[in-house]
Formats: sequence, C-alpha cells, structure tokens
Amino acid sequence: MSIHSTLDTPIGPFTAVVDDTGAVLASGWTASLDDLLPLIHPTLRPSSTTEGDLGAVGEAITRYHAGDLSAIDDVPVRQRSGEFLQHAWDVLRTVPAGAPVTYTEYAAKSGRPAAVRAAASACARNAAALFVPCHRVLRTDGTLGGFRWGVEVKQRLLDHEHAH
Repeated sequence: MSIHSTLDTPIGPFTAVVDDTGAVLASGWTASLDDLLPLIHPTLRPSSTTEGDLGAVGEAITRYHAGDLSAIDDVPVRQRSGEFLQHAWDVLRTVPAGAPVTYTEYAAKSGRPAAVRAAASACARNAAALFVPCHRVLRTDGTLGGFRWGVEVKQRLLDHEHAH
C-alpha cells in the first residue's frame, strides 16, 4: 500500500507518493495525485494509495524548504527505466545544491559526454522531483530550460539553494 500526501511549501503545494518501504515513487509541486501517478513506471505503480503521513519523507520535504538542503540527500527513491536513465538519475543525486550543471556537464558526469539529449531525457522522465534534483541542470548558455513543474518553480528552487 502506497501513501500520498500534499504538503504546503513556500514554493507551492508539493505532493509525494511513497511506497511501503518509505521510498519515493513520484513527487512534485502539484496538489493533484493524478499528475503524479502516470509518471510512475507501470511495474512500480501502486494499485491504490491512501492519504497519510509520509514519515521521514515528509520531514525531509519540510526541512529542505526550511533551508536544510541536505535533508533530501538520503531519501530512498524507486524509479525504473533503461540502464542509462537509471544511472543518470543516480548521478543527478550527486549534483550538489547551489552548484547547478549544464546538460553537457551532466551527460559527461553520466559517462556519456555525447549523449546530451539522453541526459535531457533523464531529466524530463524523472518522476521524483526534488529527491532526484533535475532542477539543478541548466542549458549550456546558463538559461533554465524546461521543468515539468514550471520554470518559475525551477528558478525559485535554484534561488533557495543559492541562498542557503
């Protein structure tokens, strides 16, 4: 049985879906569970969820938004895809807060420097926003690029991380 909850944050409502082991399956700046469930790989998608206390995940969300940027670092995440995307998501979790990288740098960190489009795809297909911090990847010219939850949210996250 998976649990979901929406928390109020300074950036807006943030919803997470957490499996029975405490791992994040999907998350983002939305109040709608329907925005998140389709992002979960079919083999991981819960048949039902119940609204409830997210426990350590909820505490990490609150602490991160309060300025403890490392609060999200050890939260377990479960996503499934091909080998490169899974590796790229793991690599993304090593990009430090306040030190965004370009898509080109991210591709190189992921071991495939020519695979810039694949690196961008890893960001676009990431279901666990915040915990797999795709907001920390910028275009080569330093502009924001896209973000599932809106470029305004991405800018606010980057500003928040820069300030702390």
